[in-house]
Amino acid sequence: MAKNAVITGWGCYTPSRVLTNADLERIVDTSDEWITSRTGIKERRIAGDGETTSTMSVRAARAALEKAHMRGQDIQQVIVGTASPDYLFPATACLVQSEIGATRAGAFDVEAACTSFISALAIARAMIVAGMIENALVIGAETLSRLLNWKDRTTCVLFGDGAGAAVLEATNASVGIESTVLHGDGSKGELLMVPAGGSKIPATADTVERGLHFITMAGGEVFKLAVKSMADAAEEAIAEAGLTLDDIDIMIPHQANLRIIEGVGKRLHFPPEKVFVNIQRYGNTSAASIPIAMCEAESTGRLRRGDKVLLVAFGGGFTWGASVLEWFGAHDGLRPPSRLERASRVLEDVVERVRPS
Repeated sequence: MAKNAVITGWGCYTPSRVLTNADLERIVDTSDEWITSRTGIKERRIAGDGETTSTMSVRAARAALEKAHMRGQDIQQVIVGTASPDYLFPATACLVQSEIGATRAGAFDVEAACTSFISALAIARAMIVAGMIENALVIGAETLSRLLNWKDRTTCVLFGDGAGAAVLEATNASVGIESTVLHGDGSKGELLMVPAGGSKIPATADTVERGLHFITMAGGEVFKLAVKSMADAAEEAIAEAGLTLDDIDIMIPHQANLRIIEGVGKRLHFPPEKVFVNIQRYGNTSAASIPIAMCEAESTGRLRRGDKVLLVAFGGGFTWGASVLEWFGAHDGLRPPSRLERASRVLEDVVERVRPS
């Protein structure tokens, strides 16, 4: 049985269409100064025609698999964290599983809003440590632009689209995910929600007319709860890992709002230069924000092998959580495929090509 789970591959995808604050000035009563001063956001990415949560997930997944030197057939579990799935069912994870050829994998979605990626990470880690699986593909992805009321300046300026993915593998090495904590409070769910579209308020002409299928949010209340909850979860995860704040090399928070990120840092007395922020380019991509930020932190040299990393998020539900991990980085050296494994993969590829359709 493995001692731990380690991230050996990572990848992200964001749409090519950029929606700037100047663009929003032309469609809603707002301004670049108003948006920037209150959120830190300058632009966000918007899914194009034909792009969905599943298609963006596939792009991120393939990048993560390549980084991990794995193929879809090698994956044993696909978990997608999202609040904007392609369908109520089938699960977005099933669509991804099919597209990447993960023919041996189980597949399911996790819906914990902006905390979905950390929740999915926790589940995958637990399955690996329990010996149920040897690896998992964990994805956070959102197409929130299609849940926005573009006449509501309090919400339409905040959100963007994108996807990020991570490959987790079993290891007995002293690296990987060291702790994960998850919390929830459903009593305040009405403060951040999409009211209609579920079984309680199914879709009708009236619900569409009243705009009940869009995101609604009580921003002030969410802000106060987010800062305290994220800081508390961070301290809990660090303690569970047997570390202190001084041991943390980089914090990668959910990119909800720059004020929230700064508020969490101040509450923890955590140095701002050790906090990774990219909200100015992507806005709030919900479940996708942490894996996208993680990819960017690695590609820009902010995230290096051996770093102690703190991931922390807060989302609708309410849900919140945090995870501490030691970043391993490139897969090479952890568990390179044996000669027998490489030969087996070549044989399997030949069989797949000649198998009758």
